[in-house]
Amino acid sequence: MKFKLLAVFLVASLSSFANITLPTFFSSGMVLQQKSKVKIWGWGKTGEPIQVVTSWDNNQVVSKTDTYGKWSVEVETPIYGGPYEISIKGYNEIILKNILIGEVWVVSGQSNMEWSAASGIDNAETEIQKANFPEIRFFGVNHATAPHPQQNLSGEWQVCSPESMKNFSAIGYYFAKHIFENIQVPVGIINTSWGGTPAESWTPEESIKADPVLYKDALSLKEVPWGPVKTASIYNAMVAPLAGLKIKGFLWYQGESNVMNAANYDKLLCTLIGSWRKAWAEELPFYFVQIAPYKYGGPEEGVILRNAQRMAVAVPNSAMVTISDIGNIDDIHPKNKKDVGIRLANVALKNLYSAYKGDISGPKLLLFESKKGQIILFFDTQDLKCDKNCMNNFEIADTSGEFKKANVRIKSNTIVLTNSKVAYPVFARFEWSSSAEASLKNKQGLPASAFITDNWWQFKNY
Repeated sequence: MKFKLLAVFLVASLSSFANITLPTFFSSGMVLQQKSKVKIWGWGKTGEPIQVVTSWDNNQVVSKTDTYGKWSVEVETPIYGGPYEISIKGYNEIILKNILIGEVWVVSGQSNMEWSAASGIDNAETEIQKANFPEIRFFGVNHATAPHPQQNLSGEWQVCSPESMKNFSAIGYYFAKHIFENIQVPVGIINTSWGGTPAESWTPEESIKADPVLYKDALSLKEVPWGPVKTASIYNAMVAPLAGLKIKGFLWYQGESNVMNAANYDKLLCTLIGSWRKAWAEELPFYFVQIAPYKYGGPEEGVILRNAQRMAVAVPNSAMVTISDIGNIDDIHPKNKKDVGIRLANVALKNLYSAYKGDISGPKLLLFESKKGQIILFFDTQDLKCDKNCMNNFEIADTSGEFKKANVRIKSNTIVLTNSKVAYPVFARFEWSSSAEASLKNKQGLPASAFITDNWWQFKNY
C-alpha cells in the first residue's frame, strides 16, 4: 500500500511541472488494432484539458487529467490502412506520425522467443537481407524488473528492415511476415521476452499466491545469474504497463526454465493466461509453442513439461504448436525459427482470419479406453503416419506404474496397444523421454505431442 501511494505521489509530482506525456508505445511509427475501440492514455497536469484528433476521420475526442495527472480517451479505428497521424493537445501538443492501422500482437517468453537472426538462425544472412516490409512494425521492450506493477516501460517502434529485423525476435518476425503475406494487412509485433526466465516471473504475484501449489514451487526457485526468477518481477515491469493496449492476441514460447517443477506447469500456464486476460479485461487468443526435445539433466523432466503444456490447451481460445520435428536435442535453441513462426501464424490465419484451410496441429489424443489386455487410443484424425521409431515409442503399464514396450496396431483413428506381460493395462504413454523426437504425424507432416494418459506418478510416488 505504501508503494502504491508513493507511485501516485511520483506521478502527481511529475505532472505538476510536466506537459502531457505518453507511454512509450504510443509514438510515431506505431500500429494500432484495426476496427476497434482503442484506448489511448497518458499523463499531464491535474485538470489539464486534453484533445485528441485522429486523421483517418478527423474526429475530436476530449478528456481531462484526473487528480493524479492521468487521462485517457477511446478512439474508433477504421479497417486497416495508413499512414495516419494523431494530434494530442493539452498545454503542449504531440503529433504522432506514420501510424498504421492493422493487427497488433504481443509476443513473449524466454530465449527461444527472444532469439534473433543475429543470435543465429537458419539462413540468417539471406533472411536478414530480405526483411524489407514497411507494413510490419516492431516494438522491442527492454529488460526490466520491478517489485510492483509499473505504468510505463522502455522501448521503441521500428519499421521492419534488414537492420531492425536482425536483432528482433525471429519468431515474431516470421509470424508477422506470414500474416502480412496472406492477408495483406499491416502487422505490429510487441516483443517482451527475456531468456532463461521461469513463468512465475511473468505472472502477477496475487495469482501465484492464490494457489498453494504454485506458491510453493515459486518459493523453491533458485536465483540464477542470467535472469530474474522472483514471482511477478518481470510481469510488473514488462507486461503490466501494456495492459489496456488494444491487441489481437498473445504468442508465448517458454518452459525450458520450468523443467524443475514441470509436473505443475499446466496449472502455472493456465494461471498466467488467466491473469493476463484479466489485466486486459478480454479473453484474448493465447497461442503457445511446446518446447522442443532436448537432453536435459534428467531423462523425463523435459517431456513431463511438454505433456503439461499439452494439457494446458484445455484453456478456451488457446492453441499449442508442436515442434518436436524441427528441434535439436543437442541445442536448447533450435535454429529453425521460420517454421515455428509460420505454424503460429497458421493458427491465427485459420482461427481468426479465415485465411488458412490446412491443419494447424498434428494428431491429438482425444480419449483412451482401457480393456483387459489392451488400451485403445482415439485420435482426432484417421491420417496417422507412424514411422519405425513411432512403433517403438509406445508403452503401457498397470497400476504398478512399471511401463513396458507395447505392440502397436493402427486402425483408422485408433491405436491399439498390447503387451502379453501386462494383463490389465491402465496407463499408456508415447515418446516419453526428454529427447524423443517426432515419430507420429498426420498427412501434412505435423507431429503429435508426447503424452501420458494420466498422472501415473501419483500412483508411483514419483
